[in-house]
Amino acid sequence: FFCANPWKGNDATAYINPLKRLELCRWATYLESHPSNYYNFYTMANAEPSDAKKAKCEVAIAPDSEWPEAWITPDDVEDQYAENKMQPNIPVTADDLKTIGISYWKMDDVDKYEYPVKAIPWDPKDALDPKLKQLRDDRGYSYADIITIHPDLLPEFEKKQKAFFEEHIHDAEEIRYILGGSGYFDVRDLQDRWVRIHVKKGDLMTLPEGIYHRFTCDDKHLIHAMRLFIGVPVWTPINRPCDDHESRKRYVETYPSEIAEEKKE
Repeated sequence: FFCANPWKGNDATAYINPLKRLELCRWATYLESHPSNYYNFYTMANAEPSDAKKAKCEVAIAPDSEWPEAWITPDDVEDQYAENKMQPNIPVTADDLKTIGISYWKMDDVDKYEYPVKAIPWDPKDALDPKLKQLRDDRGYSYADIITIHPDLLPEFEKKQKAFFEEHIHDAEEIRYILGGSGYFDVRDLQDRWVRIHVKKGDLMTLPEGIYHRFTCDDKHLIHAMRLFIGVPVWTPINRPCDDHESRKRYVETYPSEIAEEKKE
């Protein structure tokens, strides 16, 4: 009994961490003096998870077919609001985006729920969408706000768009849920090329801490978005160059660039 895994099966080689081992010792001692309770303990330990426990499983990222369109875009562009595809176009796949740390979920029920045009802050506990609630709980999002970027709703629209389009990193994961409109996230791939990701209503995407990126509306000049955070948000972008910043170092260690690998060779 001591070596067996009481949660599933009875493989004597199953690893049991020290705390669980101590707990099992206590149970073994108890059951030796209360043998009539062994059946109840065995039944409880081998029971299938309840529906409530099953519901706590993390929401799986979207299948590749649902990911937003993405492509390589030139380093220098005249019009940041245009598609700016190469000729011929160089598409970027969902697998390519995962390789640089992007995660993506398709929120199919976005139209079923109403969100304010602007709310700073917006309490993520007010979420009604079950999928959004699950993501919030799975990933620990405790703060959110909702903004709308449009010439009529954002003072100094053009100036702000130019600021958003400066290449930068953040010292935390960036999470954006697109509630309406559309826009472009540009991120650097492992060859230091710009990848343009066209996000639209119902897209929820995360960018890892330390990735070089920038953002702009597309030619419709409208995006309604929820920004989610773990803890109190830090708004200050860290503009490139910032290779010595700890967040950038962590990103490079996690996702080593192909350029760096070539230099080593």
